[in-house]
Amino acid sequence: MNALKFTAAKRQLSLLALAGLATLGSTTVSAQQVVGPYIGANLGATRSDFNNGDVNRYLLNRGFTVNSSSEDNSSTGGKLFGGYQFTPYFAVEGGYFDLGKFDYRANTTPAGSFGVNNRIRGLNLDLVGTAPLTDKFSVFGRIGAAYAQNRANFASTGLVPAYTGSTRTNDTNLKLGIGVQYAITEALALRAELERYRINDPIRNRGHVDMASVGLVYRFGPKAQTPVAYVAPAPVYVAPPAPVVVAPPPAPAPVVAPAPVYVEPARPAKQGRN
Repeated sequence: MNALKFTAAKRQLSLLALAGLATLGSTTVSAQQVVGPYIGANLGATRSDFNNGDVNRYLLNRGFTVNSSSEDNSSTGGKLFGGYQFTPYFAVEGGYFDLGKFDYRANTTPAGSFGVNNRIRGLNLDLVGTAPLTDKFSVFGRIGAAYAQNRANFASTGLVPAYTGSTRTNDTNLKLGIGVQYAITEALALRAELERYRINDPIRNRGHVDMASVGLVYRFGPKAQTPVAYVAPAPVYVAPPAPVVVAPPPAPAPVVAPAPVYVEPARPAKQGRN
């Protein structure tokens, strides 16, 4: 039942992430993204995948045949993390994770049993790439390193001898993840993600643990400035100045020729008699 629940949760988160990626090319990317430091926490379901055949071979090499086996490879896990968002598209994130407990038990002939219980915790450091799809919705992927402590407790009954090897391994391995994020406010966001942690086991060598989780992120940084589109002012109609009417110059006054003055010719002087 736990396996079915984990598989269903994993499938739903995968479909949600793929749907977000499918709309990336057709959705406008918003420039309003918060940059700066952030913290968060996730809680979810985990599922381990180890090679239990190595346990059976361990018993076979000691003269025991495995008649039946049982395992509980589902648990509850979570993580606490903090990071810094350098740009809307890139962040560095580190934190503490606890992947839960996992059990395996083998019943043997000669009569006896051998069981192993794993508790896995550690620290991680990831590079996180984000693709904003809208001003609130984004998808992200992560790649990083997980320093995990796998504390294995062994128990044997009947004729099966006690395991004398190391009961704890500390190793650094690859960590991968993908998720979706929804911004509830500028500071608070909701996450859903799938992660895979590579884990080493004292007997079963390398395996992995998957975690499907949801969580909250709180951001402290200021909101990035949104480019302001230039809007040209509406044209203002300026009425042309009224034409200035210039009166034509006055008509020249008519020149009246003076009336001719009649001058009576002088009469000749009379000459006297001699």
